[in-house]
Amino acid sequence: MPVDSLDQRSRQVVWHPCTQMRQLEDFPPLEVARAAGVWLYDRQGKRYLDSISSWWVNLFGHANPRIGAALCEQFATLDHVMLAGCTHEPVVELSERLCRLSGLDHAFYASDGASATEIALKMSFHAWRNLGRPEKAGFISLRQGYHGETIGALAVTDVAIFRDVYQPMLQQTRQVMSPDWRLAEDGETPEAYALRAAADLESCLQQHHATTAALIVEPLVQCAGGMAMYHPVWLARARALCDQYGVHLIADEIAVGFGRTGTLFAVEQADIRPDLMCLSKGITGGSLPLSAVLASDSIYQAFYADDVRLGFLHSHSYTGNPLACRAALAVLDIFDSEDVLAGNRERAERFDRLCQPLREHPLVRHFRRTGMIWAFDLAIGDRRVSRDIYRLGLERGVLLRPIGQTVYFMPPYVITDADMQFLVQTTLAILAAL
Repeated sequence: MPVDSLDQRSRQVVWHPCTQMRQLEDFPPLEVARAAGVWLYDRQGKRYLDSISSWWVNLFGHANPRIGAALCEQFATLDHVMLAGCTHEPVVELSERLCRLSGLDHAFYASDGASATEIALKMSFHAWRNLGRPEKAGFISLRQGYHGETIGALAVTDVAIFRDVYQPMLQQTRQVMSPDWRLAEDGETPEAYALRAAADLESCLQQHHATTAALIVEPLVQCAGGMAMYHPVWLARARALCDQYGVHLIADEIAVGFGRTGTLFAVEQADIRPDLMCLSKGITGGSLPLSAVLASDSIYQAFYADDVRLGFLHSHSYTGNPLACRAALAVLDIFDSEDVLAGNRERAERFDRLCQPLREHPLVRHFRRTGMIWAFDLAIGDRRVSRDIYRLGLERGVLLRPIGQTVYFMPPYVITDADMQFLVQTTLAILAAL
């Protein structure tokens, strides 16, 4: 290996995320030179189908020309200005459109999903304090839920590999039954199991509502928890129970928003509105970091006062960056002009048909889909299987990143039938090689 190889240089100075760096000595990182559409290209020109949208962010293909043109135009006008004491057209227009689409009233911006979670938790905690209810300081989340890896977000995350080592640093929170339909008893429908899980939430709220600020959930799909999917009736019950017991409902739509579950926002499938909604990932189509927390007016009004100490003083330098906001507006323009949701429904049905051999494969368990997310579990106990699938996928020209025993597809919305066929046939070949 040349001493100046990109792999060696990367391992020398780049600390890669969610990675045991020692393993990169045996299995180097993929050297990506460029990307277009659903394809990544290495330095030798070999291409890889990005079946996971580069960690679920890329909606309309890499190097999307509409998003790129919007960014170039914005850069020539205004690249950045602080949002404290200033404002600009992109952030105002984006806020207006997000509030109109979500039914919420105010938008607060950050750079990533975990930051959005932190902001939503702080808003809920601080709103109750401003309203004279400081005892309402606790949080409830779902078992196997994931909301990010900053300290506050980890406190409401229940994925052991991320959380356990930092447990002494975290606020104690409560977890309730996941409505994940894979946990249903024989003969129990997903809806019946979701209602049983909602009864567990009700029991928790009965006991602890007086000291609980908010319930935070990933609507319809618990992504990092193994693509756990559940019936929308649970969300409807959760909204009703939060209303009954005076607890905020935070919808973490970071991974599932912007059409990923079949509707623009997943909560629409339960016909509910949360008190706070966290957005990120697909918001800019994978072009720039951006996240948003949308808040109800009742939460906003809890901070509206003459005393600056009652204000929400969270900030960072790039809050509401004009470039990122303009990219997000281009994404919303694509949704508006190309009828993306209808196109995705048709695309998903075609992909379902192509996936039939996977559904019937002897190693496959719990094949499932919600919107543009497909997943299945492997009847293989070897904990190294996820690494093997990643390696075998790259050898065959597909980027896969299983979560434990769960293999999933979360492709860009521009994936073609030929791309789908290649993905399915390659996955079948990988299973045959295990």
